[in-house]
Amino acid sequence: MSRTTRRHRGADPRLLSLVGLMVMLATVVAVTAAIATTRNVPDSAGHVSTISALVLMIALGAIVKTRLRIRSTTFSFAWVETAIVLGLALAPPPWVILSTGLGIACVSLVNRLTAIKAAFAIAKHTLVAGGATLVIMLLGQRWPPDGLWNHLIVLGTVYLVAAVLDDVLAIPVIALASGTRIVRQFRTHFDLRLAGFAVRFVVAALTLIIIQADQRLLLAVPPLVLSLHLAYSARIRGRTEQQAWQRLARTTDALNVVDLDNVLTTAVTQAAELFSADEVEIELRDGGRTVRGGTGGITFDGPTGTPTDVDGTIVPAPLEGHDRTVDVGMLRLRFRGPVQLSEREQYTLRTFASALCTAVRNAQAYAELARVADEHAYAASHDALTGLANRRHLLDEGTEQLSTRHADGVTALVLIDLNHFKEVNDTLGHAAGDQVLVQVADRLRGAAQPSDLVARLGGDEFAVLMRGLPAPAVAAHRAETLLAALHEPFELDGMRISVEASGGISGAPSNGGMAELLRRADVAMYQAKRAGQRISTYAPTRDTADLGRLTLGGDLPRAVADHEFVVNFQPIVDLGTGEVTSAEALARWHHPTHGLIDPLRFLEAVERSGLLPAFAEAILDQALIAAVSWRDAGFDVPVAVNVSPRSLLDARFPGSVLARLRAHDLPPDRLVLELTETLTLSQLDVVDRVLSRLRDEGVRLALDDFGTGYSSLSLLSRIPVHELKIDRSFVTTMESSAEAAAVIRSTLDLGRSLDLDVVAEGVESEPQRRALWELGCVAGQGHLFARPMPSGTLLAAMQRGSGGRPGALAAPLHDTGAVIRLSQNRRQAGRARPDRLPHLPA
Repeated sequence: MSRTTRRHRGADPRLLSLVGLMVMLATVVAVTAAIATTRNVPDSAGHVSTISALVLMIALGAIVKTRLRIRSTTFSFAWVETAIVLGLALAPPPWVILSTGLGIACVSLVNRLTAIKAAFAIAKHTLVAGGATLVIMLLGQRWPPDGLWNHLIVLGTVYLVAAVLDDVLAIPVIALASGTRIVRQFRTHFDLRLAGFAVRFVVAALTLIIIQADQRLLLAVPPLVLSLHLAYSARIRGRTEQQAWQRLARTTDALNVVDLDNVLTTAVTQAAELFSADEVEIELRDGGRTVRGGTGGITFDGPTGTPTDVDGTIVPAPLEGHDRTVDVGMLRLRFRGPVQLSEREQYTLRTFASALCTAVRNAQAYAELARVADEHAYAASHDALTGLANRRHLLDEGTEQLSTRHADGVTALVLIDLNHFKEVNDTLGHAAGDQVLVQVADRLRGAAQPSDLVARLGGDEFAVLMRGLPAPAVAAHRAETLLAALHEPFELDGMRISVEASGGISGAPSNGGMAELLRRADVAMYQAKRAGQRISTYAPTRDTADLGRLTLGGDLPRAVADHEFVVNFQPIVDLGTGEVTSAEALARWHHPTHGLIDPLRFLEAVERSGLLPAFAEAILDQALIAAVSWRDAGFDVPVAVNVSPRSLLDARFPGSVLARLRAHDLPPDRLVLELTETLTLSQLDVVDRVLSRLRDEGVRLALDDFGTGYSSLSLLSRIPVHELKIDRSFVTTMESSAEAAAVIRSTLDLGRSLDLDVVAEGVESEPQRRALWELGCVAGQGHLFARPMPSGTLLAAMQRGSGGRPGALAAPLHDTGAVIRLSQNRRQAGRARPDRLPHLPA
């Protein structure tokens, strides 16, 4: 149980124990004195009058005292020890000890002290008398001693022991009763106590000298004692009032703060010390708030009306101004016992309450100004409709983040735009559109991380600033989560409205700041819209605004020398079985500044630079090395490499290709060279010779992007190819465009007629795969099966397989041995080409 709780419920057990110990010791002293008195029993009227005089003197010494209130307890500084020392000079010590206990008991009875206070007073003074007696016995001196100096020395020693013993016995009890520290209590009024001891010693010494000289002079002692007592009491009161005014000045100065909580805490703690109260309560009218506490701080802060467990005297003081026109609440001082404030304390309380009223009003006014300022600042940095951050706030936060991103991880921005939102406004009205925007904001806010900043840039455009990402790839995952939150339809006045969105992701740029980060996210978002994708990540290679600034031509020699050109591979699979039948090599330039660059951006520069042979050889080498590694792992998969038209105009090209095949010990039929329709018709004679030699050696040839150019059939009649590749634009639109479906069917028919393999590019979904397979297309490539990847990653994918089948990247369209109902086209194809199997031949 805490000390505070014990004081609330009753006396401190430590106080009771201490007083009980003093009573026991005092009882021992009194019993010893009583036994000694039996050897020297008063046997005359003179003895009886002496004892009566001792009792009366002790009682007067206890009555004539200076009072000091600490909380609800009033403590007194009396002349008892002076009376005890004088009594020892007039009567035997045992008589003095017993008279002391009897005199203090009479005073306690008259003053109606509580049992514990009476017991403490009797025991303390009995022990002081016993201690003084013990000193006399130890000194072995005749009392009173002979000679003035011996008189003063013995008297001083006895009085010093009595005074010190009085303090040693009283101060711990006062400290426990008032809840103050013993050291602090000992220091309180130490100088005044010391001066009082000196004065009383002088009085005692003069009294003994007078007794020895002429007892008639004793008539001068009472006026002297009274004068000294009044002067001493006035000194204590003056010191107490001076300290009280000083504390009041410090307290009112400490209230000059603008935070209301600090004002209340200071007021409670300082008032508890200033008025020595057990508890201070402040009740505020505005808000129905009440705080309570003491010198140790706030113990309660809650609604008005909550009861307190401090019972006793309550001294209220309204918190009002000097003109009493403003009333902000009530201040209450609580004491556990009966207390009546002096006139000076009452004036101090009114002054303190007025200062507290001013402090509370100032703090409340400042809080209101701060609230209005915060509202204005919030309105300036947030969107009024959704409550999200606005463009200005996003730019400010992003700029600050980019300046410290080196220490906080990766920073990225996701820009989100609602597709066809104008239709919602036009159809349902702007009020409905606003409701949709609010719901979109709520979903984005809920899907974002706590460290993200979600903003509305205006209209139907939103942005999310992601901070402290462990890696750039995490941004794409979080962006998918954000857009997935918008997938479910929105409830709007009983209607369910679906809203699609496109997103663009950009990582923090090396320069350009927040404006460049926002621009790149905008570029990526429109790339996603043009490609029909939900989200896209910014790639410098697709940023048309950056093309003119790139000086790729000058970087090419270094790129070739430093092997900056890398190759990824996209598998081509059997549409029916899902097994990998070949893989297309796709060159990329891993530029140290601009990242991965698409061939469409650098191929023309390579051709103009004269580095085409070295570039082609580097790409071919990487492709052949990959094919060898697959073969050694048990997957004999051909590799297809795109060939620049300019390479076909170089008569040395076939020899270079065949030399690379021999160097890697790879059969020529494991290589497929993909040609585009941009070949120069006027130079087809040179191309014929180059391709014929390659074909004669066993290298397979494919015509890429078939059907997109005007010279497709002309080229097909001149170039001896083995394979046709249907352009992805036809596959993407085959389900919605009759023309695209017709091109695919005619290409398949042409391939069957000329005994050519046909591969469909851009297969993105299972319906497209099944439709192509039913039309007679046996091979395809696209994101449905895999995106371009390094050779090692593709090998791992083939080893892992699909459905327990190594080498397969998709489940088969039908189970082995199942009866398949073929379309008319498939049946015709089967009748026309009975010897052809539904897979891309090696």
